[in-house]
Amino acid sequence: MIQRDDHGGIAVLTLSNPPVNALGGALRAALDAALAEALADGSVRGVVLAAAGKLFVGGADITEFGEPPRSPILPDILARIDAAAKPVVAAVNGAALGGGLELALACHARIAAPGAKLGLPEIKLGLIPGAGGTQRLPRMIGPEAAFAMALTGEPVSAEKAAALGFVDAVEAGDLVDAARSHALSLADSGNLPRARDRDDRLTPETRDAFEARAAEALARDPGATNVAALVRAVRGAFDLPFEAACEAERAEFQALIDDPRSRALRHAFFAEREAARVPGLTKDTPRRTIRQAAVIGAGTMGGGIAMCFANAGIPVTVIETEQGNLDRGLERVRGLYAGSAKRGSITEAERDARIGRISGAVGLAHAAQADIVIEAAFEEMGVKRAIFTELDRVAGPGAILATNTSYLDVNAIAAVTGRPQDVLGMHFFSPANVMRLVEVVRADKTAPEVLATALDLARRLNKLPVAVGVCFGFVGNRILEKRSRAAERLLLEGALPHEIDAAVNAFGFRMGPFAMSDLAGLDIGWRSRKDFGGRAPVADSLAEMGRFGQKTGRGFYLYPEGARAGTRDPEVEALIERVSAEHGIARRPFAPDEIVARLMYPMVNEGARILEEGIAARPGDIDTIWINGYNWPSWRGGPMHWADAVGLDRIAADLTRFAAETGDASQEPAPLLARLAAEGGRFGAMGARA
Repeated sequence: MIQRDDHGGIAVLTLSNPPVNALGGALRAALDAALAEALADGSVRGVVLAAAGKLFVGGADITEFGEPPRSPILPDILARIDAAAKPVVAAVNGAALGGGLELALACHARIAAPGAKLGLPEIKLGLIPGAGGTQRLPRMIGPEAAFAMALTGEPVSAEKAAALGFVDAVEAGDLVDAARSHALSLADSGNLPRARDRDDRLTPETRDAFEARAAEALARDPGATNVAALVRAVRGAFDLPFEAACEAERAEFQALIDDPRSRALRHAFFAEREAARVPGLTKDTPRRTIRQAAVIGAGTMGGGIAMCFANAGIPVTVIETEQGNLDRGLERVRGLYAGSAKRGSITEAERDARIGRISGAVGLAHAAQADIVIEAAFEEMGVKRAIFTELDRVAGPGAILATNTSYLDVNAIAAVTGRPQDVLGMHFFSPANVMRLVEVVRADKTAPEVLATALDLARRLNKLPVAVGVCFGFVGNRILEKRSRAAERLLLEGALPHEIDAAVNAFGFRMGPFAMSDLAGLDIGWRSRKDFGGRAPVADSLAEMGRFGQKTGRGFYLYPEGARAGTRDPEVEALIERVSAEHGIARRPFAPDEIVARLMYPMVNEGARILEEGIAARPGDIDTIWINGYNWPSWRGGPMHWADAVGLDRIAADLTRFAAETGDASQEPAPLLARLAAEGGRFGAMGARA
């Protein structure tokens, strides 16, 4: 795992632990032994730490978290570097993240390749740095800047790191040779810069700046245990000697390992990666080449999807039925790119290049040259079947035909073509140019190579794809429909919109269901219920009154003078009470915890049915979809992980009670949920289902 090469008095130790050189126990032991041997070698004047592959070190081995510590632990290795009488220089060839950056910070110098990324992403896993990152980085760049880096978890480029002061040089040539030369220079000078000795940045003024930033972070998320731990750890740089501060940091890190938020975030991390493993697909599954795309529809969704292709460097043709719609859609896209350039998120040159990759045309015949066609037309089966009938005629042989439908039967759409093996769903989330998630819908006859190509393409578009099966609403919207029904039922039984939204906000969602409905437009759900059946008495009554939400200034809430935040409306509350009386329902108050249970337990139940039917391969796929598509709070790990934490026996018992109270048999526990509850089982213990 460690290769040593000596040249000119410098020992180059190259770490190799594919795919990301994670600092697992075996690599730590090998590195510790190699360091000890090199530093004790009289012929060695200095050491360079390099790495094989495209990364320096991607961080700790997260699978070891929660297990008994395996010696040597990373802080002990860094202490060896600290104590070294010979220079140790890090050659950062790629990403140095988490423990990888902490390893580099303990070295006496850091030489980085252009474009290398350096960061402390532990906060995203509910943790904080645990090997001196909260002590060495503040001493190098100041406590406020270091806290800000650790708080976001976002890496910075090598160039930015050099400007901040924790990379000594950016080397475009032979990185290891440059690091070797730097080590020799340090050996000749006899000066070994150690971050632990740099207390000049820990002043009353820098403490005031840090404390102000810390207070903001704590106020923004008072329940975030890792944020509070990070504040305490960085504060230790001022209040404790270096060794004691590192020990305190380590204790905070260890305590967070067992914190429910951290467990949930680590589950979400692994679930997202596991979603890439799709039953029935392998690395050897053939892929089709995607050089050119076409998008049917220039509306908000179609334009956003076209931007995804343009951003990824793939030419795309946006197709409409008439020129006016096309012109308006392309103008909207140009405006979005202009806004990005104005904000500085892309350069003007990149703006022009992306716009140049998008062309417009009227008529489906212009899809003939596309390797993939994504239909983003109106959500109506007749419209989509007509489009795919024509695409079957005009699209080239082997072209992938994808529908962006949110609800409709992809098998029925594929059936109008003579090539159902080439048809699948690619359900982007709005706004498509921003949201990461794409549900990739495998129809009954979708060819494996088509599914594999679509998944790879989604990643190429910088999206997070999750493979799902065909059913009404797939995974995300099917579960959302259960929450919507439960929310409407709560209105009839006694809760008011602001009470339900407040409970959901307190649970961790940024918006409650009624504020979200007002934002999206009540007319959307109203139309959908007309098309697909079902009725929501309160929501439909409001829509029939022309109360469509924010766009009309009235929905579940009032939005005076274009306000973005709604206020309570006595007219709505009176209507709710009237509808309850018409349905013979006796109203009663609901506590926030009961509101959460009545909303979320039916979601879990539907997730169990989805797993039984094979619509989702694993519980983690459902969690990934809800975290990334519906803003489920990531620190709760998704609905299925959260259900395990609540207890499946409790959820099953409450669902049985809800069904009895409401007379709604659909709330009875799904067979899978009932079985797991009876056995003391967990969703998290389930494997993938083919």
